[in-house]
Parts: sequence; C-alpha cells; structure tokens
Amino acid sequence: MALGAAEELRATPRQYLNRLSDLLFVLARVLNRMNGGDDVYWKSEKLARSSD
Repeated sequence: MALGAAEELRATPRQYLNRLSDLLFVLARVLNRMNGGDDVYWKSEKLARSSD
C-alpha cells in the first residue's frame, strides 16, 4: 500500500498476486476437507454489535 501511494504501479503484478492468493485460499480449503476438517467461517464483531 505504501509503495502504491508513493509511485505508480503496473496492474499486472497486482492481478497476479490476487489470483495467486485466490488459488492458495481454495487449495487450503481442499486440503482441509481432505484431512477431515470443516470450514471455519469468519464472524464480524462489528456486524454482530450492530444487529443487537
């Protein structure tokens, strides 16, 4: 983020890292299920407070 604020960056490396993070996320879910695990869902504390 700091580098992007300091100078102009090309979109290609950012897109690559975004797709790589998607791949790693899906791979982690697949490996977790193969080992008998289940998904752990993130719960926003902010949203939980606002729904009270």
